[in-house]
Amino acid sequence: MLQPRKLHEDWIAVIIAFLTIGLVVAGLKPALPKFGWSAPGELLTQLTDGQNLLRSGTLFLWVLGSLLLGRFLAGDYKPAALLTGLVAIVLISLLAQLITSNKAIKELGIEVVLFSLLLGLFISNVLGLPEWIKPALQTELYIKIGLVLLGTNIIFGDILQAGMLGIIQSVVVVFTVWYFTFWLCKMLGLDDEFRMMISSAVSICGVSAAIATSGAIEGDNKKLSHVISLVMIVAIPMMLFMPYIAIWAGMSPAVAGAWLGGTIDTSGAVVAAGTMLGKEALKYATIVKFSQNVLLGLAAFIISVYWSYTKKKGNYEKPTLKTIWDRFPKFVLGFIAASLLFSFVLPSPVVAATKGSLKEIQTYWFALAFTCIGLETRFTDIFKVENGKPALAFIIAQLFNVFFTLIVAYLVFR
Repeated sequence: MLQPRKLHEDWIAVIIAFLTIGLVVAGLKPALPKFGWSAPGELLTQLTDGQNLLRSGTLFLWVLGSLLLGRFLAGDYKPAALLTGLVAIVLISLLAQLITSNKAIKELGIEVVLFSLLLGLFISNVLGLPEWIKPALQTELYIKIGLVLLGTNIIFGDILQAGMLGIIQSVVVVFTVWYFTFWLCKMLGLDDEFRMMISSAVSICGVSAAIATSGAIEGDNKKLSHVISLVMIVAIPMMLFMPYIAIWAGMSPAVAGAWLGGTIDTSGAVVAAGTMLGKEALKYATIVKFSQNVLLGLAAFIISVYWSYTKKKGNYEKPTLKTIWDRFPKFVLGFIAASLLFSFVLPSPVVAATKGSLKEIQTYWFALAFTCIGLETRFTDIFKVENGKPALAFIIAQLFNVFFTLIVAYLVFR
């Protein structure tokens, strides 16, 4: 029997994401279940609501179908072990959504991916990770699909309409903070893979940049999970306290928003923090963060070229374009293509009608991914890996990022 050629995970993520986009544009729009409660009785009523049950079931089947397709394209024709593990991951992510839908917690602006991570960490570190869940722990695939879908919400017109100031700040901050972090990691004796991933995570856009960089350098998955955990853990106090610091310092909405957007490493946390300061600050925070996201493709290309030239075995021959192409993370191309599609190709009414649904599906994939990260991470190891040097480097670099970005935001947006 003729079997299809096995595809790389990057291409599988792009295929699944664009099939999702096509189905949503065609009118099939799965949505997250809707919860909002303050008393247990309200929660029980919403859990048993027929509409929420239908939405939960539809999303599960959507993800299961996507993963079965992914396994087939990867050459795995016996995916039976996937089902039970996926059920567990989906239930953990659902529990995270229930927690964040509590009205008191919702007012804090804490996003579902954070609780997905924390619940995963609790199970992994306190209860222990069962073997039967492991086949469904496909963290990178989940994140890559979510990142391609993120491109549908990066609209170039919105960024350009806000002017070049946000783009100028993003370019200055990204290159300066990246170089400082790279130098710092070298001073602390970290290996090249850690240096590249931490530098990109701090300077560009957190988890997205770490994943793209890992793909460009074919990095160690354990190191990548470690960096992602650091991003999420450090983002929590930044998201909660930076808005109050901005209010205390009397920053204008533009400066405060640009500061938040340029320093907080996850898009959801940026939106949550910006919302606390009002619509004007949220606008600038979003524009600066999206401008940094746009730089993701350029950064991945530069890193691919750099790594190909400096890490070619033996350094006896000049790397070819094929070498660079092989190292370039293909899902970044999907991210760029999705952004261009929604920015310049699709009619505005179609974009307006589909962005919300695609955003919810993207959030769902990210929630599953962060659940997996938590399940794969030993919390006690976060500050023990290489004697805590990666954590120390990340925290110092983030502090530099906070102060440097504040200076640039004042200069650009005052």
